[in-house]
Amino acid sequence: MGDQPLSIFQVSGRAMSAQLVRMNTTASNLANAGTVASSAQAAYRTIKPVFRTAFDDASGMATVDVEQVVSAGAEPTKRHDPGNPLADADGNVWESTVDETRELVDMLEASRTYQNNVEVMQTAKSLIVDTLKLGR
Repeated sequence: MGDQPLSIFQVSGRAMSAQLVRMNTTASNLANAGTVASSAQAAYRTIKPVFRTAFDDASGMATVDVEQVVSAGAEPTKRHDPGNPLADADGNVWESTVDETRELVDMLEASRTYQNNVEVMQTAKSLIVDTLKLGR
């Protein structure tokens, strides 16, 4: 990484940033659940962040980065709905295949991981403050 070792605050901060991206992509997926489009190409596809472990040689600690956000999951499903204004000439629309249950579980897991990193930062701060109090 760099010449300076990462602090515990930087490690937790980067992990929190990665979980924030995860929560945002999950929110986007949930917002687009059940949406329809006039073609398979225009239909919404589930998105997921791809994480990459980043090892810091200077501190011996590892953290995580978001490498990219990719489309994932099942292809949109074709449904015959000739009354829909988005229907094609054959009366078909393509519906996103967002698994709402999986997305809610993913959001809960991301939220808990984020909160765990908040606790790590609070604990590290308390230990630093207590150490400084010893010097008085």
